[in-house]
Amino acid sequence: MSGRPIKAWSVLLTLGLMLLPFTSFAADPGIPAVSVASDEKGGTVYTLSLQIIALMTMLTLLPAGLMMLTAFTRIIIVLAILRQAIGLMQAPSSQVLIGLALFLTFFIMAPVFDRIFDDAVKPYVAEEIELGVALDRAQGPLRQFMMGQTRETDLSMFAEISGNKDLESADAVPFSLLIPAFITSELKTAFQIGFLLYIPFLVIDLVVASVLMAMGMMMLSPMMISLPFKIMLFVLVDGWSLIMGTLASSFFV
Repeated sequence: MSGRPIKAWSVLLTLGLMLLPFTSFAADPGIPAVSVASDEKGGTVYTLSLQIIALMTMLTLLPAGLMMLTAFTRIIIVLAILRQAIGLMQAPSSQVLIGLALFLTFFIMAPVFDRIFDDAVKPYVAEEIELGVALDRAQGPLRQFMMGQTRETDLSMFAEISGNKDLESADAVPFSLLIPAFITSELKTAFQIGFLLYIPFLVIDLVVASVLMAMGMMMLSPMMISLPFKIMLFVLVDGWSLIMGTLASSFFV
């Protein structure tokens, strides 16, 4: 019984000895951890500590940005509606649908990501521009993509709610207004595509249910009979290629 506390104390002592160099380094008053200065051009220069904190904060928002500011929302909703329309509750699984949506999103957003990398990330890594300038440059390609997929009615609605009715151009639209308008437009488009996908499968369900009722087999579930026909129809028309091609082309119209 006495060996356990001795072992715990030894581990704590070892960790304390390992952290001693870092505590002495942090206590050195000659190295400012947090400071803000002005450069020769009148801009603001932040220390590396503040830049790392800002970068880590942005990384925590990366999943939300990937889902809400890209093509991911429309794709995953359409795939989920498609699975529901066919009648397969667990096939493909949610993990497979998310994987398909994620890689199709990378395919669609590849030109946008390439422009962001060339205009903002590469110059910032080469220390040619500051962090603020890099963020401003990164907004351009993303703003152009989002504006191309956003309806004017949604922009007008959120502009009226926020009180920004006098917007001269698309560049004057703030991100706080563009993001909810873009998300609303994506939801509308996704449900419109899902409605069109649902119709042929709904027709099959109605036909099978009518035939079963005419035969007096009301105790038999129509889903059991219609499911093989819906799968066969989807396979015969090469459904996955049509769905993926339609979703990808809908962003380039």
